Parts: sequence; structure tokens; C-alpha cells
Amino acid sequence: MPPIYEQHNRWIIDQVQVNIPFNWLMEGNWLDLFLGNHFNPEIGLDAAALDRYTPADFADVARRFHENGRSITLHGPFLDLSPGSPDPSVREVTRMRLEQAIAAAEVFAPKTVVCHAGYDPSRYDFVKELWLEHAAETWNHMANRLDGIGSRLMLENVYETRPEQVRGLFDRLDSTKFGCCLDIGHLNVFSDRPLSDWVEVLGPFIGQLHLHDNDGTFDQHSGLGNGSIDTAPLAGLFSNGALPPVITLEPHEKSDLQTSIRFLSDLKWFRQF
Repeated sequence: MPPIYEQHNRWIIDQVQVNIPFNWLMEGNWLDLFLGNHFNPEIGLDAAALDRYTPADFADVARRFHENGRSITLHGPFLDLSPGSPDPSVREVTRMRLEQAIAAAEVFAPKTVVCHAGYDPSRYDFVKELWLEHAAETWNHMANRLDGIGSRLMLENVYETRPEQVRGLFDRLDSTKFGCCLDIGHLNVFSDRPLSDWVEVLGPFIGQLHLHDNDGTFDQHSGLGNGSIDTAPLAGLFSNGALPPVITLEPHEKSDLQTSIRFLSDLKWFRQF
């Protein structure tokens, strides 16, 4: 499989994860493309994949990546889930899906498992404290389970408008067993605060980055540099001597992946990573 990146940027490929839905790896030539290009996958497990595929299917894909020296991260299910819902039946369904993701993690042995933190102020502000209480219970349970298999839970921002909303949840969790997955594309669309504020407020928790770009109007998942996001505030995460965060590129097109790789190769602070 010919590489879809310039060979002199191979070092970047070794440093980052690239998102891919699991069902794509089971169809077409996506698995061969990832293996042929030496990509480290962040494998998306939605409800359909968790219901359709067996542990044997997961094990076969995991084996092929591990035999090729690739690291794996997972992205758990998120659509229609609410880890802090005041409705116990909604929480029950949410936790059932998360248990499926934990079972898959036992097979894939990922470095991290990313889940959406799940706080939407437009839906939950009027029950904020109750939502946070239930969400903390949900996520602490999952973090403990993942810690037991050598993986780390990463909670990602989506609809949160301010970093304090996420921090309010994180302060209720065991910080030794989870981290923040800071998604710069999501905050550029949904937040009313700049990236620098998010890095300042959440810095001690940031253990993973989802990197993609957009123009601020829609979550376009464009290549880095093709939108309005200034990535400069991220530089401090790679220069303070601490363990750098896991990096996931989240393009929706192959051309956007190429663009993002070139963009990272031109960043002085990233080249020092």
C-alpha cells in the first residue's frame, strides 16, 4: 500500500494516533491502508460496532496492529448517552454501552479510552449539581475498570461552553486514573472562550489532544491550518518537562490527514516533541 504521507514525515506518524471507525477496518481496504502506512489507530466503537462484532473480530484486528508495532487508543460510544442523567433508566443504558467498551478494551489493550464527558449546558444547567454527581459515579467506575487493565480513561469536551464546566466534573474524579482529552475543534465551535483559557484551566488534567480544524461555524474536521484555530497555546503542553499528551488526528478525508501531518511538521514546538 503506497504511503499517503511524505516519507520524511514518518516520525510524525510514529508519534500520533489517527481516528478510524471499527466498522471501516472490517470493510474495504482501510485495515490494509492503516497497516501499510504504519498508522497508530484510535478505533471508534459506536453502538452498531459493539452490537455487531464479536470479541474474536476485535482480537483479530488488535493482533494485526500489535504485531506491526502499532499502539492503539479507543473512542467509546457517545450518541444519545448521558453519564449524569437524572433518569436512572438513561444512566443504565449509558453504563451498559460503557461496559461493552470496557470489554472491548480488555481485548485491544489500548493506551487510552476516550469518552465524551457529556455535559451540555443547554440541557443540564438546571440540574447541574445532580448531573455532576451521577456523572462522577459513572466515570469513576469506568476509570477504575480501565485502570485495572492498564488503560486510562480520557474525557473529551464537546458541547461544554466553558472549561470550568469540564473542570467541575474533573474535580470529582480520581485524577490518578483519568485525564482530559482536549478537543480543539469542538471548543472552537461550541465554546465562548479561547483555547488559551481551556489550556490554563484544564492543563493539569490534559493527557490527550484531538486535533482538527474548522472555521468556527461547524465541526468540520478539516486539516490543521485550514480553519481559524490558533494552536500556539498548545506549545506549553510539550515544553514543561511533563509527559506530553497522546495526540490524535481526526480528519474526515485523507487529504485532511496529509494537511495535518504537514502542519505539525512545520511547528517548531512539535518538532521538539
